Amino acid sequence: MLSRTADHLFWMARYMERAENTARMLDVNYQTSMLPERSGSAEAAWSAVLGISELHDIYFSRHRSLTSEGVMHFMVRDTANYSSIASCLSAARENARAVRSVLTTELWETTNQTWLEFSRMITSDALERDPSAVFEWVKFRSHLSRGVAVGTMLQDEALHFIRLGTFLERADNTARLLDVKFHGHPNVDGALHPLEAARIARGSQGSAIPVAAKSVDAAPVIAPETDFYHWSALLRSVSAFEIYRRVYSSVILPEKVAELLILRPDMPRSLAACTAELVNNLAQVANQQSGDTLRRAGRLSSDLQYGRIDEILDDGLHAYLTRFLNRINDIGDRIAKDFLAAA
Repeated sequence: MLSRTADHLFWMARYMERAENTARMLDVNYQTSMLPERSGSAEAAWSAVLGISELHDIYFSRHRSLTSEGVMHFMVRDTANYSSIASCLSAARENARAVRSVLTTELWETTNQTWLEFSRMITSDALERDPSAVFEWVKFRSHLSRGVAVGTMLQDEALHFIRLGTFLERADNTARLLDVKFHGHPNVDGALHPLEAARIARGSQGSAIPVAAKSVDAAPVIAPETDFYHWSALLRSVSAFEIYRRVYSSVILPEKVAELLILRPDMPRSLAACTAELVNNLAQVANQQSGDTLRRAGRLSSDLQYGRIDEILDDGLHAYLTRFLNRINDIGDRIAKDFLAAA
């Protein structure tokens, strides 16, 4: 396959997945913003949405203050924001148009119709009238696009590059979401996150040390009265609330949430599941120069396959996720170098 064609397929899938992930984050934030919460929590939550995609600087270059309406507009309609839903759906459509002959008619029409309908939607008052309905629609169209691709495309290199783009983007987003929600959710000044407090209390050799010795990984704890809503919102943002209940049959515990979204290979949006799919699809398109990329992806997948959540927490969740993001982004760069026109 021509590297230019592979590049368009790869990024078509990444942009569609990114649009869905953005819709998921915005929907959960919108839903939780309507719950009773302490002063400053809502602003911190909307700031976290920008932080996940590292968009604070771009946002404040276009807005004077941080408001829910401003973030909504910026993350949904603003084409100056490369991660907005409008930008992602437009880019997905343009990449699909560039390789129209490679796609099935059903997949092209699904992608094209998604962009056309969304363009009409954002010029109306649909977002102001019912934001959740808009976000659900974006998620549904992403699911539809993915299902049409798997259900109608020939099982050849074209589909494998689409799948590579999907799972690379999903792994990156899940890791960023976990890092922000576990490490950077401010609520109670000076308090430790439960996971970090437990790790520090154990000490490096298992002996008790003062919890006041705050770790560099430490983040503020979530108030007990909002604990359930915070963790359930995180799970709902990755369609994992019902899965958590089925797997653990218990109250929502932070360490179990982390285990589900990092190590469970049967959870579709977990880091383990995404990296396993990366390895499988990389193996199908391997060429003479991609051996090291496949080796790195396989090693990352193996680390997750045989990892233990207590070891991850002992190491520090923020440090672990930072390393994961560095490794997954390195794999993305290597995929570009080995296969794509971007090289």
